[in-house]
Amino acid sequence: MALRLGDIAPDFKADTTDGPINFHEWIGDSWAVLFSHPKDFTPVCTTELGEAARLKPQFDERNVKVIGLSVDQTDSHQRWAEDIRETQGTALNFPVIADPDHKVAELYDMIHPEISDVFTVRSVFIIDPAKKVRLMITYPASCGRNFDEVLRVIDSLQLTSNFSVATPVNWKDGDDVIIVPSLSDEDAKAKFPAGWKAPKPYLRITPQPNKTTTDTVAKGAS
Repeated sequence: MALRLGDIAPDFKADTTDGPINFHEWIGDSWAVLFSHPKDFTPVCTTELGEAARLKPQFDERNVKVIGLSVDQTDSHQRWAEDIRETQGTALNFPVIADPDHKVAELYDMIHPEISDVFTVRSVFIIDPAKKVRLMITYPASCGRNFDEVLRVIDSLQLTSNFSVATPVNWKDGDDVIIVPSLSDEDAKAKFPAGWKAPKPYLRITPQPNKTTTDTVAKGAS
């Protein structure tokens, strides 16, 4: 059965550029981003790993661990790391999984036979501390990932895991959010003292709760 949102992320043991890991143990109490690459020494992947390395402080701030994967061996990853440092200006600062036998790729359905029987597609998985898969994205080989979007989704997932809200279109950290429909107005009054605007009864817009101060009051609050 294919991996679905909400499933427990498959556990595995693997060699990485930082040594052997047990995946669930490696995640620990953190969130994790697992992302795959078709092959070492490929141009788009080189830019992606460089960008992920550059953004590592932002992942760290969010309690997120980053880990890459491709079908090549660890020694190949280590040689590739020098190219990444040279061309992208940032040294590799997170582990990359060696998956030459496709064990991990098959667990996560990263190989699509219609594209290639050998190389992994450009997949992204966000996994929470309970080891549940919270997001899956697959990009075509020709399109590099948008890591600003990965960080945006992490912000949304972490916020909505702690508060009874959803995030609207194009939301960014600090923007207004939407109170979930399952929460009654009476319960919402206790949870959202800043109030909310309701252009429709099912659309209740409120300031982001973990950014709200005692001075913040939503215009037109109920």
